[in-house]
Amino acid sequence: MSSFDEREQLQPARRKVLCVYKALLVFFCATTMASGAFAQLPKLPEPAFKAGEELSYKLKYGWFTGAEAHLKIAETNEKFEGGKPAWHIIADGKTAGTFDVFYKVRNRYETFIDHNTLMPYLYTEDRREAKYKHQDRVVFDHQTDKITANSGTYPFSGQVFDFPSAYYFARCLDVSKLKIGETFQLRYFLDDSIQAMTITYLGKETVECSMGKFSCLKFNPTIIPGRIFRKNSKLYLWVTDDGNRIPVKAHVELVVGSVTMDLTGAKGLKYPLNPIKK
Repeated sequence: MSSFDEREQLQPARRKVLCVYKALLVFFCATTMASGAFAQLPKLPEPAFKAGEELSYKLKYGWFTGAEAHLKIAETNEKFEGGKPAWHIIADGKTAGTFDVFYKVRNRYETFIDHNTLMPYLYTEDRREAKYKHQDRVVFDHQTDKITANSGTYPFSGQVFDFPSAYYFARCLDVSKLKIGETFQLRYFLDDSIQAMTITYLGKETVECSMGKFSCLKFNPTIIPGRIFRKNSKLYLWVTDDGNRIPVKAHVELVVGSVTMDLTGAKGLKYPLNPIKK
């Protein structure tokens, strides 16, 4: 068999790997977006997280693990805007198993958020996807209402997030008055513009993941159809209905098959993670 024939046979596998990894990015974004959609709601008296918290996820295409993601939050000595203290959030994503052979991904996202407002000061990303490499550094200046990224400077008003900061901000909001069918939007900065995602609250459900069965809040973030998603593809996200407010599961339909995200590890939580006893 020629090397050309071998490459041709590997193309469907590469496309499937890319499809699964892009689904991971959508899950990560939707996790932050759906959670952050509550930006219009009042904040809780104190944060739902603490320094030292670490969360781990696996993304599966059928029976195969296609990717992994890890999030953690820590204290930092970095100060912003006149010496204000901040938390340091780190999110890592990578392909796994057989998928890692065909399309190796090693991505790292970091953000620094204010201790009190939980708004972002500085966001960085380092993406390594096969031969593609991309880095960005985004500064949120709340005194001048400007966002400065590698691509330029952009004015903003109100609350604008990066992906990781949106997730942690949202966990600290009071969602007790949400009604089924209510729709929300969150604004976020991506690449070279401020964009918005619409999310619908679908009520409460009991969901099972690798760490047990939990009472959850269910959301349906919008997704854009294309080569990865069908016109009628649905994305569902389940977040624990407790003091921690962490995503435990997500499911999305692809052009071929579907992908599921599953919580596999959680430590350093501020409140006990209480699965439903069988």
